[in-house]
Amino acid sequence: MNVYVLQIARELGERGHSVDVYTRVHNPDDPQIVGLGDNARVIHLQAGPYHKTKESLHQYIPKYLRRLEEFREAEGLTYDLVHSHYWLSGQAGLSLADSWQVPHVTTFHTLARKKLQARAGESEPERRVQAETRVIEQASAIVVSTDQEKEDLSRLYGVSPRSVRIIPAGVDLDLFKPVDREDARRSLGIQESNVLLSVGRIEPLKGLEILVRAMALLSDLEDSRLVIVGGKPQEDDEIKRLKSIAAELGVETRTSFTGTVQQTELPAYYSAADVFVLPSYYESFGLVALEAMACGTPVIASRVGGPGSFITSGETGYLVPWPCPEPYAQRLDVLLANPALAAAMGKAARAKALTMGWDMAARRIVNLYTTLIRSPWTKAAGA
Repeated sequence: MNVYVLQIARELGERGHSVDVYTRVHNPDDPQIVGLGDNARVIHLQAGPYHKTKESLHQYIPKYLRRLEEFREAEGLTYDLVHSHYWLSGQAGLSLADSWQVPHVTTFHTLARKKLQARAGESEPERRVQAETRVIEQASAIVVSTDQEKEDLSRLYGVSPRSVRIIPAGVDLDLFKPVDREDARRSLGIQESNVLLSVGRIEPLKGLEILVRAMALLSDLEDSRLVIVGGKPQEDDEIKRLKSIAAELGVETRTSFTGTVQQTELPAYYSAADVFVLPSYYESFGLVALEAMACGTPVIASRVGGPGSFITSGETGYLVPWPCPEPYAQRLDVLLANPALAAAMGKAARAKALTMGWDMAARRIVNLYTTLIRSPWTKAAGA
């Protein structure tokens, strides 16, 4: 979501539109204003303690709104449209759009009811479901990245298809491009011949247990390494659980947890990998898979939500319909044992990614904004 907001803001700014991205202060060292490029900036607002968990942030929305209005009035700013991201910001967006009498566009990125349906054991507060429902009912338009998201909104929340705009997310083609594989591996200290990679948030919904178990089933395990990028290895309970599973299966020495890395470092990781794996139970889009494809790496992903909108199974990688390790291990063995096939899929993956730059997404976003601003404003998206 952060990448999405950053890239769209920059693209809109380069097109001459003024974009202010409001967010909470996350660190006492955060400057109030950070430039993102031409005509685009982030504005940090003091609204609650720095280190509060995401689950508790709803209580600080009123304070956040007060700080935002104080800044806006002090700077003499006016806005033509509000675009909120995620359910917490959606509630703030509703209030601001109503106060300013401007259109409100919202993008959820994930939906509570879909998460609850995707995997047994998931939990979401009822306040989130209620907030999403309220935002849906009152937003001027809802932007999603895939047909599946549109279908989920209709099926789970009763949203009219007319209110939903499908605008696929993009990939930064200037950053994500192939790096020489041997150079990438040397820079990362990877010596094994077979390298599997996963990148993203570390949580049960991401299905990384499936990947660890698939790793243990590989035919050529002794010359393989699984690299998992994301999270905080010394703090995250899910990483500790995954390490325990790896130890039980005897693959702990073949599995690396790097923690979070800078965005600029990711092309080396993607290029070092023979295969990128995304075994999630639920993905609204799956941007990391598209980043891997832009670096010329084939992808094996679960056939859920977003990945199916840009991965062609058997051409740019594989889509796996079953959330269990055996089919992942089977497809991994096929690609690792057939370098020519993996190279052909990687080439096709790169070609597909080249059609999905952020510039295309930004153009479609601008068209939507322009239509809403010029039309009589209505907040009947859920009707």
